[in-house]
Amino acid sequence: MVFGVILAGGVGSRMGNVEKPKQFLKIGGKPILIHTVEKFLMHDSFQELIVLTPTEWIEHTKNLLKKYLGEAGSTVKVLKGGSTRNETIMNSIAYIEEKYGLDDDTLIVTHDSVRPFLTYRIIEENIKYGLQYGACDTVIPATDTIVHSEDGKVITSVPDRSKMYQGQTPQTFGAKKLKELYQSLTEEEKEILTDASKIFVIKGEQVYLVEGEVYNTKITYPYDLRVAESLLNDQKNGQ
Repeated sequence: MVFGVILAGGVGSRMGNVEKPKQFLKIGGKPILIHTVEKFLMHDSFQELIVLTPTEWIEHTKNLLKKYLGEAGSTVKVLKGGSTRNETIMNSIAYIEEKYGLDDDTLIVTHDSVRPFLTYRIIEENIKYGLQYGACDTVIPATDTIVHSEDGKVITSVPDRSKMYQGQTPQTFGAKKLKELYQSLTEEEKEILTDASKIFVIKGEQVYLVEGEVYNTKITYPYDLRVAESLLNDQKNGQ
């Protein structure tokens, strides 16, 4: 079984002085989260679609899904997120395990709620390679030179750009394997995690690369909202 897991647990602190988390801000007349959920609802491979959000925003999320998506919105399960990204993912796995059970074929396609421009092709390839390899991550080649600094003051190294990639989402994993690997981490290992793919890397497991898109951008800053509006306008005008 394949599950879509949309991570909407952030509070959007980098968006500035706004009255709500960024996933609930509007672009093109609809909350960002709704645009993202719509992309997953277009795909018929999912057993269930799960959205994880801060506790105080659960009812608001349910109301938005009903308002903008009608009956389709009522099929989306809304759960409490965790205090970290990976704890939020673990909450989704706990729900799946309780309701459906976990086996080697249980796959979760995890995605940032504030990346509303993912495509059907990206979701399709995440499912395909997730089932084939057990873990995959959506990336694009780095276009800028990457500079590595140990102390944040001087350059330590300049990696070969041809081997560097910028991570996006979705990230897709065998749920059972991800749970086992996460539970085997030390507290020190958990502290250095940035995303779920790193769990596999730390434990020596391979993560397959899925080709992303430059416009599969994450809305983080106020400037990104203006870019997102422009992208939506281009899509409407067929550009």
